[in-house]
Amino acid sequence: MTLSIGLSVNPADPDWLELAQEAERAGVSSLWVPEFWAYDAFTPLAAIAARTRRARLVTGIAQLGARTPAMLAMSAMSMQNISEGRFVLGIGTSGPQVMEGWHGVGFSRPVRRTRETIEIIRAITAGERLAYAGEVYKLPLPGGQGAAIRSRAAACFVPIYIAALGPANLALTGELADGWIGNSFFPESSQVFLGPIGVAAQQAGRSLSDLDLAVAVSVEFTDDILAAGRRHAAGYAFTFGAMGTRKDNFYNNAFARQGFGDDVAEVQRLWAEGDREAAAARVPVEIGLGTNLIGPPEVVRERLRAYRDCGVTTLRVNPIGSGLRECIAGLEVLLGLVNEVNGRAGAERDDLTRPQEPAAEA
Repeated sequence: MTLSIGLSVNPADPDWLELAQEAERAGVSSLWVPEFWAYDAFTPLAAIAARTRRARLVTGIAQLGARTPAMLAMSAMSMQNISEGRFVLGIGTSGPQVMEGWHGVGFSRPVRRTRETIEIIRAITAGERLAYAGEVYKLPLPGGQGAAIRSRAAACFVPIYIAALGPANLALTGELADGWIGNSFFPESSQVFLGPIGVAAQQAGRSLSDLDLAVAVSVEFTDDILAAGRRHAAGYAFTFGAMGTRKDNFYNNAFARQGFGDDVAEVQRLWAEGDREAAAARVPVEIGLGTNLIGPPEVVRERLRAYRDCGVTTLRVNPIGSGLRECIAGLEVLLGLVNEVNGRAGAERDDLTRPQEPAAEA
């Protein structure tokens, strides 16, 4: 089993296009563009596609509900065409704050919406005529004047990754997806996430090794591990306090399943009361250290090994450093450590981070 590195590229940052080019030259296997409530994910990836040649290009993530499934399929097929087959469609439901507050779309039945969206996209990209009778989507619209249409674009394979934290969505990932987009992840409690994915994959007639398992991390090379861990932990206060409601926060639930339930509940309480400084201080430093790569190279190397050994195949990292040159220098150090870890692991299987189109059944 081998580990690969992807880089998150934010078009709001200076030199983002040059960063993407230099990161590919340095050896990253994938380039990811986020989508929240700033820039969309597809347009920057199209620009990156024109300036790169090898790295996979991943939406991290395209928000379900912001586009119809057919529009997602059209954008994905466009990207697959202009990138010459390097595109991966990363999707996720986001949350009610974004979907209802920003897009004006009701947030309901997220797991069912994800399943139906994937089924519709796969029908379109396979060149099938689109007729779909789901619980969320019905195409053509019943009682209307629409017709079942076939895409005029050439059929193509589009790998689909799901951003999932909850058990039901993790199971859906194992059943249907080509990859998992994860966060809030400790290698030591990996089975909280990989267990449901693996069980569902087996039930669907495949295995966990059929998926690219991608986890987001920040990287900081430093000798002052405790201070860096404290800074990264403090950053979670916004996640625990603002990304969701007191009743339901996907991230808090994920950390609670890994043993931090009382901690995140207290951080959320402090945040809701307006004491942001106390909320930041209350996040356990173990969260900052355990979900990121922090320390001198020898410490980071051992954490890389922990990710690899638990089954993670891709680490999606944030830029390392305050400027372009510093970011690339940090990436080169990280990639060197990954090569060391993979070299010790041996070449046990082909690269799982580049999903291939399944062979046609006989």
